[in-house]
Amino acid sequence: MTKRKQRLVVNGTPVVIVAEDDMPLLWFLRELVGMTGTKFGCGIAQCGACTVLVRGAPVRSCVTPVATVAGSEIVTVEGLLRSGLGARVRRAWIDENVPQCGYCQSGMQVEAVALLARIPRPTDADIDAALGGHICRCGTYLRIRRAITAAAEA
Repeated sequence: MTKRKQRLVVNGTPVVIVAEDDMPLLWFLRELVGMTGTKFGCGIAQCGACTVLVRGAPVRSCVTPVATVAGSEIVTVEGLLRSGLGARVRRAWIDENVPQCGYCQSGMQVEAVALLARIPRPTDADIDAALGGHICRCGTYLRIRRAITAAAEA
């Protein structure tokens, strides 16, 4: 595959790094940009640990070739606090004591921000639909729902 300059904006900062076109966005972010909050879970877009925002939409970065998002605004879990919505989600996560092992939480928080940006007052069904594809091995789904509801009400 061809190596070329990959140009993206990551958490508000322009990034130009030479990488292969088919390099998964996950590894581009973790290994080349240093944004290690985005986690590798399954590698087949099933668990959600690698979720980032691309142009405001949640994307599974483990299966997204970096060249397909060239020129895009990417927001990782590290960048969520740049917005009031991201800060509200993070605060609610802490207040509701959501994480146990925490491995899935970066992807879940990113997905929660995307959900609240689309639906400011989501129902339980909205939350379940948005986060239904995320796997939490610790089973903190009820706390996650409470945290999203609390962030919506803040």
